[in-house]
Amino acid sequence: MNLNSEDRRFLKLAIGTAGENMKDGGGPFGAVVVSDGTVIARAGNRVVPGHDPTAHAEVMAIRMAAERLGTHDLGECTIYASCEPCPMCLGAIYWAGIRRIVYASDRFRAAEAGFSDNHIYEELGLDNSARSVVMVRGLKEEGDSVLKQWEELPDKTLY
Repeated sequence: MNLNSEDRRFLKLAIGTAGENMKDGGGPFGAVVVSDGTVIARAGNRVVPGHDPTAHAEVMAIRMAAERLGTHDLGECTIYASCEPCPMCLGAIYWAGIRRIVYASDRFRAAEAGFSDNHIYEELGLDNSARSVVMVRGLKEEGDSVLKQWEELPDKTLY
């Protein structure tokens, strides 16, 4: 698929953000959230300087955009990323309701640079009992009761 001029402009901004981000200890990833041709948020990967394993560029940009727009629903936005989003970022993009991702590099090139997400992609397809992270379930009834309370809540906002 060919990029239009707007896609090229915002994707270059995401790539430039990634390059700038490395200058002060951030990772080589950048993301930009755009709505109606306007940049709502842009961020770089801040995992190491922020001591936060969730501080990926896409997650950071989604957090900023949601705050600036005053909503958790970013369905009218496009996210531009310097690299194909990892599974965590992809999950955040889905939760935010973003329906369009434009990216430059891909997960295979990221793996060559030392950022391999392949094991996560593989693990997601496994049964809980087969994963490398031990998953223990307990207090089912108590956990279920909170969800029951949610179901009965009259004025909840679904997301």
